[in-house]
Amino acid sequence: MSKSAGFAILTLLLVNILNFYDRNVAGAVVEPMRKEFHLNDFEIGLLTTAMTVLYAIIGVPLGRVADLWSRRRLLTLGVTVWSALTAFTWFAANYSMVLVSRLGVGVGEATCAPAATSWLGDLAPVNRRARVLGLFMLGVPVGGALSYFFSGPVAHAYGWRVAMIVAAAPALLLIPALLILNEPARGASEDHAALASTASMWSVLKIPTLWWIIASGALVNFNMYSIGTFMPAMFGRIFQLDVGTAGIDTGTVYMIGGVAGGLLGGFAGDHVIRRRKNGRLWAAAIFTLLGAPFAFLGASAAALLPAVVYWTVAYGSLNTYYGLVYSSIQDIVGPTQRGAAMALYFMAMYLLGASFGSVITGGLSDHFARAAAAGGPITEAARASGLQQAMLVIPIINIGLAFVLYMGSRTILRDMDRRQLAGAAAA
Repeated sequence: MSKSAGFAILTLLLVNILNFYDRNVAGAVVEPMRKEFHLNDFEIGLLTTAMTVLYAIIGVPLGRVADLWSRRRLLTLGVTVWSALTAFTWFAANYSMVLVSRLGVGVGEATCAPAATSWLGDLAPVNRRARVLGLFMLGVPVGGALSYFFSGPVAHAYGWRVAMIVAAAPALLLIPALLILNEPARGASEDHAALASTASMWSVLKIPTLWWIIASGALVNFNMYSIGTFMPAMFGRIFQLDVGTAGIDTGTVYMIGGVAGGLLGGFAGDHVIRRRKNGRLWAAAIFTLLGAPFAFLGASAAALLPAVVYWTVAYGSLNTYYGLVYSSIQDIVGPTQRGAAMALYFMAMYLLGASFGSVITGGLSDHFARAAAAGGPITEAARASGLQQAMLVIPIINIGLAFVLYMGSRTILRDMDRRQLAGAAAA
């Protein structure tokens, strides 16, 4: 790849890092926010649910825009909106104002995945696509890790509102960087002619494998948003840590596990596809299943160090998902419908996964906390016990995710052949 392509990939990675930094900042400062506004865990989970529902709904038309309009301009607009609304939280005087700011963040961030992944698909050749998309999706753990590393200590020292301003500030550098990029033509990296499809964006739902991938997206996001919303609170409550220390421990899980898992998924995806055409989804199923017992051990651990180690492995296994599955989507969908396919996938991923993960886990935490209190006042010890039990839902979801990915690996061969034949006919 050229230097200009490398610079574009790096810039899009930095945009995605900021995307997930700002998305996770509310989870990083959740404990001082909870205490200031007297929130329960269901209300904390609702902050994420409301944002992700709006994100999912508005992402569908924005995905179509990404197929028809400048991806550079769309992404620049999105970064501007989500950063401004993150900074707006400085003025929050109550829970409702925090909720409004998170809704705005969801609107802006809905531009990122369809525009950036479509763009990257035109920069990377087919045999390197899993690595490039896996690199881009390192924004999930790296952005989350940096958010926890910095937001927790900043909130501890200066207050959680200052942490929100710090989260918004990098946009001042990234917006000019985006504006100077050259956007490639759609289908530029394909081995065959790009299909100039005039079909409805909903036509991608006729691809059987995409349904399994959509289901997998809902399950992986259930876990990711449960972890992102409640891991700092879990470490803080169970092991009596302040918000800064809990953030650093959570950041360690994200940085080590997430980066290792993301890189492993990308390299494994480009290696296994040479041996078996359905290997990417098959490998994703194996990695996910292997992570389930570590998630169980992490949620059950009675000491901090083993908990961090177990969660690091479990989180790493989940992060292999992105390079393996996102490249599989581009294996079965033509270049002119990638934005639409990703938007529909993300709609289900967030409506059925992220939006339920945090609020269900929060509801379970409140339920178990009331049970631990045995009819008395809900103490911090009861809240700690309740959240620890609620996090046991994650290994259960992991097992379901592995099954869905395996089923997708059984249908993808036919769908890859169908797309290849259509591309050859258009050449």
